[in-house]
Amino acid sequence: MKFIKEEEEKTRDYILQKDSTTKATSKSIIVILILLVLAVIASGIYFLNN
Repeated sequence: MKFIKEEEEKTRDYILQKDSTTKATSKSIIVILILLVLAVIASGIYFLNN
């Protein structure tokens, strides 16, 4: 099983595909995860100071 499939490949045995949808989704998930980590850090700092 391949991890990433190129756009022109004809296989169905893959996890991710190199296309614009996968790239946009990956970027949005990374941004959301970074925001969640920052929120956890900010809430930790807030609760430690009170």
